[in-house]
Amino acid sequence: MNSSVSSQQGQGLELDLARFRKRSGVSLEEIAQSTKISSRFLQAIEGEQFEQLPGGIFSTSYLRQYAEAIGYDEVALVAFYNQKMNPSEPISKGPQTETGSRSLLDRWLRTAAQAPR
Repeated sequence: MNSSVSSQQGQGLELDLARFRKRSGVSLEEIAQSTKISSRFLQAIEGEQFEQLPGGIFSTSYLRQYAEAIGYDEVALVAFYNQKMNPSEPISKGPQTETGSRSLLDRWLRTAAQAPR
């Protein structure tokens, strides 16, 4: 990343998207008009308040559109979002056992395959 990344005491790495956007000469209103993203979601992105975004594919889509509008690296912004919203999980979860809906699906498929025709 470039100079739009700053380190805050005790808070880790943060982006300064508002400053980057202002350097690009684009207003939030212009981005809202061109992308049809609500200005409150755009403000949440700039404030790194990602929990206020609608979630799922909408959040990543909004982040990509915002990054494109200000000339920021889309992949870097989505990676930052993922890192902030999904803290790293242990690498090894151990062996998975058949539980829940997967084993039910497997039993159903075996039963259907063995059924007389």
